[in-house]
Amino acid sequence: MKKYNLLALISLNALVIGCGDGKKDHFSFDESKFEEKYTNTQSVSIALLNGDDKEIDSVAYFVNDKRVAGSKDLKAVSYPLSGAALGYQELVAKVYYGGNKEPEQVIGRIEVVSAVSPKLLKYTVVNTFPHDTTSFTEGLEFYRDTLLEGTGQYGASKLLKVDYKTGRILKESPLQSEYFGEGITVLGGKIYQLTYKEKTGFIYNADTWKLEKTFTYDRDIEGWGMTNDGNYIYQTDGSEKIWKMDPATQKMIGSVNVYSASDKVKQLNELQWVDGVMYANVWQKDLIAVIKADTGDVTGILDLSGLRTSLTYKQSEVLNGIAYNPKTKTFFVTGKNWDKLFEIRITE
Repeated sequence: MKKYNLLALISLNALVIGCGDGKKDHFSFDESKFEEKYTNTQSVSIALLNGDDKEIDSVAYFVNDKRVAGSKDLKAVSYPLSGAALGYQELVAKVYYGGNKEPEQVIGRIEVVSAVSPKLLKYTVVNTFPHDTTSFTEGLEFYRDTLLEGTGQYGASKLLKVDYKTGRILKESPLQSEYFGEGITVLGGKIYQLTYKEKTGFIYNADTWKLEKTFTYDRDIEGWGMTNDGNYIYQTDGSEKIWKMDPATQKMIGSVNVYSASDKVKQLNELQWVDGVMYANVWQKDLIAVIKADTGDVTGILDLSGLRTSLTYKQSEVLNGIAYNPKTKTFFVTGKNWDKLFEIRITE
């Protein structure tokens, strides 16, 4: 697959919106001033080119719809990125020239990556337990010392209560065949469960498993992983984004973009919250990314590919499923159709 740097993307995608008078566009961003990627410890130099040598009246500069600078000429302005969220920052310059009342707009973007270098983490296997190979694991979470598991696949999706020491299924509730089950989490005495492409979620009573509510996502996204911090729910959609949901209304109230020091981390899947940090499976990779919840910075990477050497079931799919047991302070991990569930301790 071809690789394109950011400057090429800006060159291809930057839009210059004129005044609606049918005239040619006169201004463009000076791309030579842009770096390929920034961190939020840097500043960006924003400057414009005046291809037709028009007489400038004034210029207003905006970053993500916030006015950040003004000028009477086209000299470069410096904008500090401290505090900027990770991800793309939309740049707009409104250029007033030749006495025109309506400005010409120049639109582009830059990308902010993490300034944190992730640590390579280690793990120790504490115990190995049997796991049901028919379970296409999508969500894993402890509730009152019992392991809950959400599974996927059309016609086979279930919510399960599992005796993790034996692998025996203690209770199960199947989803209707038109739903592909995804992540689960327990908050406020309720079990929340996502579906893949159906844009539908379910809320059950955590004790009786009675379905109390069906809700529709308020964003046009897929449902992947799920966790909570005791107050809010967080979910992934297969991109680099983690959404924050109000459990009372099921409305999205924020999000963070997840980045390493080099690039965005896409295909985030199953989630687990522990003390202000989120642990996320990266789909199609036997990796867990450790993510600072409030910023999206990846602070650590855990390679669990070594666990595959213990699997005997040939149809085992990708790693997926992270549960934290606060009593033992250990993690429980498995995968889709894996024959084993591993209790591990994570260290630096």
